[in-house]
Amino acid sequence: MSQQIWVPGACSVAIRCKDGVVLGNDTRSTWGYTVNNKNVKKIFPLTKDKKIAISCYGLIGDFQALARIMNAQANIYELREGYKISVQAMAKMVANYMYQRKMAPLYVNVEVAGIDENGPRVYTMDAIGSLMEDDYGVSGSSATFAVSILEAEYKPTLTVKKGIELMKKVVRNAIKRDAMAGNAMDIMAITMNSVETMHIPFDELGE
Repeated sequence: MSQQIWVPGACSVAIRCKDGVVLGNDTRSTWGYTVNNKNVKKIFPLTKDKKIAISCYGLIGDFQALARIMNAQANIYELREGYKISVQAMAKMVANYMYQRKMAPLYVNVEVAGIDENGPRVYTMDAIGSLMEDDYGVSGSSATFAVSILEAEYKPTLTVKKGIELMKKVVRNAIKRDAMAGNAMDIMAITMNSVETMHIPFDELGE
């Protein structure tokens, strides 16, 4: 008899573009082979101006709590310091919180991405806050499929407009091959001048 693997699914992706960042994720909640919900939010803004956001993979309660706590901490930081938190400082704040919980870690992997006066930044973290900056970050059950497309097609000269199209391709093709992710994708595109969010049902992508 085969053994069922009790892990949640996700296709969490963040891409750094020359003029901003794009975050994407699917909306399916699974536990093993069971689909619990088809419309779960996995991308959250962390700052009031929504210029920094987090995309999550893991247990829903854990990443919802993490997003709430980090949003509150970002607001406290800005009130105390009198200026907006940078993307780097926000990522370090998330990483420090996760590391402090290393003996009782949250079951999450996350991508923190945003833009400030230093430009667009993308960071990836595991459950104990290992902080890694890169041109793109990927986590979740679909990560192997997603990263193969990014390795082949990512270019640092991508605009956010082109980054959105690449994100659609990455998530669409990854979740086609992963039963634990799917249903729809949420995308958040951030530039210095705008924040755009979109919800795209899987069937609207021609699948």
